[in-house]
Amino acid sequence: MIQIDHNFSGTAIIHGDTLSVLKEIPDGVFGGIITDPPYASGAADQNARQMTTSQKYSSAKPKNVLPDFEGDAKDQRSWTRWMTEWLTEARRCTRSGAPICMFIDWRQLPNMTDALQWAGWIWRGVLVWDKVNSRPQRGRFRQQAEFMVWGSNGHMPSDRAAPVLPGVFRQPMPAFTKRIHQTEKPLSVMRELVKIVEPGGIILDPFAGAGTTVLAVKQEGYSAVGIELSPHYAEAAMRRLEQADGTTDEPASAA
Repeated sequence: MIQIDHNFSGTAIIHGDTLSVLKEIPDGVFGGIITDPPYASGAADQNARQMTTSQKYSSAKPKNVLPDFEGDAKDQRSWTRWMTEWLTEARRCTRSGAPICMFIDWRQLPNMTDALQWAGWIWRGVLVWDKVNSRPQRGRFRQQAEFMVWGSNGHMPSDRAAPVLPGVFRQPMPAFTKRIHQTEKPLSVMRELVKIVEPGGIILDPFAGAGTTVLAVKQEGYSAVGIELSPHYAEAAMRRLEQADGTTDEPASAA
């Protein structure tokens, strides 16, 4: 596995399981965490939850469906336990006072705030992502928003070297034909979110997907480490970074 320690600089995508990878990283390496974990909530019951992610989240024709991702079939109790486990390990790897920001939907929002606090983080609030272009439902409110739970690893000084950031981000999801990942977030939103981390801090994305967070970090001048379980998406993320800077490094393996 690529060496990740306090002297790391640049960007890296590690192919592996987040919990296993984090156990190999020294204490206090990261200056912040920005991530979009599997929600495990895109279904009305357990049978529907166990469908593939493309069945749950995509209405595209079979020939246009993007590859599925893992970790999205857990029930709420096991998902919350799993979240607590990796959040505990991630806090060990993160500096005191460092921020964390995680995407989630309304179904799992209470469980995510529980897991964050059980893992020892301070819960500091909930941000709103207004997706704008949600599907209309007659006689219902639109499911137009997703959320970002944020907090810190202990006390967060008021004089941090970070700007005043908005509490609501309004940006449509990327068009399906332009997405690399089924649940890809807008790059412009990610570029704003990473600014909560103080300059010089290494940013961790434990669920890198197609690398949107890591690319945003790179464009904003930070260093970043992304961890991705899917071989397909780990390779896609590395290709995306290669196209951004012309490098040809292969994704590292956590084996």
